[in-house]
Amino acid sequence: MSTAAVKKAGKASPNGEAQVSERPMPDRETLQQWYREMVLIRRFEEEARVAYQQGKIGGFLHLYIGEEAIAVGAIHALRPQDHIVTHYRDHGHALVRGLDPQRLMAELYGKATGVAKGRGGSMHFADTSKNFWGGYAIVAGHLTIAVGLALAAQRTKEDRVAMVFFGDGSTDNGQFYECLNLAALWKLPVIFMCENNQYGMGVAIEKASAVLDVHHKARMANIESVQVDGMNALAVHEAVQQAVEYTRSGKGPYFIEALCYRYQGHSVADPDKYRDPEKLEEWKKRDAIERVRSLLVEQGLTDEDIALINADVERQIKEIVAFAEASPAPDISTLYDHTYAEPEHQAMVAPAT
Repeated sequence: MSTAAVKKAGKASPNGEAQVSERPMPDRETLQQWYREMVLIRRFEEEARVAYQQGKIGGFLHLYIGEEAIAVGAIHALRPQDHIVTHYRDHGHALVRGLDPQRLMAELYGKATGVAKGRGGSMHFADTSKNFWGGYAIVAGHLTIAVGLALAAQRTKEDRVAMVFFGDGSTDNGQFYECLNLAALWKLPVIFMCENNQYGMGVAIEKASAVLDVHHKARMANIESVQVDGMNALAVHEAVQQAVEYTRSGKGPYFIEALCYRYQGHSVADPDKYRDPEKLEEWKKRDAIERVRSLLVEQGLTDEDIALINADVERQIKEIVAFAEASPAPDISTLYDHTYAEPEHQAMVAPAT
């Protein structure tokens, strides 16, 4: 980290007192890495959208375009041993965590080389070797998994925190409040990261929730909370750094609400007729990738330098898509594999005499 520039940010606490912290701004090399990762997420998803529209990807496809700053800012504040649990809009989190992009695209295609051997698809990326425990399709259901991982870390005295990503729609679910209550009661090392993109599927937050500042919902369990600009990778990163320090020190859970806006509908199949196009264009003026690009220019990167980064991402994207296209589909003989520890169809086969 360079100490040349220092960023100040305030955070809200349960008692309403403002607190101010000072942290060094990431250096140019770090910002370049973040920029490249954010561009990779967007291009990965744009190519996935094309493949879905061509019928090469089945099921549902929920894109993260517009929300890239949250995954990048948050996950880079964690350690490799920390747990990550996320929702079905999980592509960006998996890429930042370091899962193989080629295997991720192959998973979307339902190929045998995918991270879940083609069984999970878009909503269920996972890699236990990286403590990335997967995307989950049940709204708010995955919060219980993160709380369980945090409880396990506490009881085994492991230096781990668990971070769970979820949307604003999850905060109107009963399991959300149960999880916050237990996490606070037992002072568990879990960070609740709400990606508030203003909509739960096609329903605007003001039509579904009596509390629009979602981080205030954490007050029910007296959990330390903050609302940040989710279109600003630096703001997210600082908020998560504070949360990690607080949680890792044994003080209990932490809640972050990151305000953002998805550029696509709920899924690629969603025609997105319910949102105001002008409001979308206003959010795009705060585009997270362009904000990091501007910081790089301020630190001396030229347009040519940035073009080279973009070109390298395009090269990688071609390799990613080519790998998915060329990968084989799972063999029909493996239809019942990876379902049970001892596959039922094998257990039922009588031993040879």
